[in-house]
Amino acid sequence: MKKTVKKPAKSKKPAAKAKSAPKAKATASKTKPKLVKSKAKVKVIAKPVAKKTILTKVTGSVKSVKAAAAAPAPVAKPVAIAVKPAPVPAPAVAKPVAAAVPAGPKKLSFKIGDLIVYPAHGVGKISAIEEQEIAGAKLELYIVDFEREKLRLKVPTNRAEQKGMRRLADRSVIEHAMKVIRGRARIKRTMWSRRAQEYDAKINSGDLIAVAEVVRDLYRSDRQPEQSYSERQLFEQALFRMARELAAVRKIDDDQSVKELSEFLAKNAKRAAAAGEKAAEEEAAAAEEAA
Repeated sequence: MKKTVKKPAKSKKPAAKAKSAPKAKATASKTKPKLVKSKAKVKVIAKPVAKKTILTKVTGSVKSVKAAAAAPAPVAKPVAIAVKPAPVPAPAVAKPVAAAVPAGPKKLSFKIGDLIVYPAHGVGKISAIEEQEIAGAKLELYIVDFEREKLRLKVPTNRAEQKGMRRLADRSVIEHAMKVIRGRARIKRTMWSRRAQEYDAKINSGDLIAVAEVVRDLYRSDRQPEQSYSERQLFEQALFRMARELAAVRKIDDDQSVKELSEFLAKNAKRAAAAGEKAAEEEAAAAEEAA
């Protein structure tokens, strides 16, 4: 028997290749979009996964916060504190209100028969205290008499001190005034009209020391030049005002007090002149010795 040998078909293999090629292309074309789709799916799936993880983290933290808020707070143990009891204020005792007492008569500074000094008139005497109705109001008045001037003055009792009315000077004031008139004159280098006004104001001030200053400044001895009429008039007014108060204190006559005061001024001037002459002689002797 003859063996039959099958010959390979030549045309079949390339045809198979030709057919297989388009299949491969088709499969390749089919597989590519699948891969693209798979990538798109991965991308789409990845985003919600990330959101879920973020949400889980946030929800977890919220849950932890809610759990912490819901958890009971630790209760602190009470600590015993020693508190002193507040002092109980004593009941307020109402003070008794003093009943309004009607004001009594005002105590007067001067009495009837007192010697006083009124600034513009000098020494006077209170002869009476009267009540008079002036402009529908009652007013209490001191009646002051000045015998030498033949003058009567009515001064309201509530304004007597404001007017400058005072009692007689005491010993210390009189001693001070006598020291003032023993001193040197202090004459200002101004016009006489202005100095005359100042002297007049001092005389009518009611101050014994101010009156003594006028006596000291305006006194002129026999060796000094004569005074003008106005100077002499002011000097005599101040001298009499001072002598009158000294007489009232010493209880002597006014004329006698003026005489004593004038003699005191003259002796003091002589003493001052002698002291000045002696000092001048000593200065001249010292100058001769030095020469």
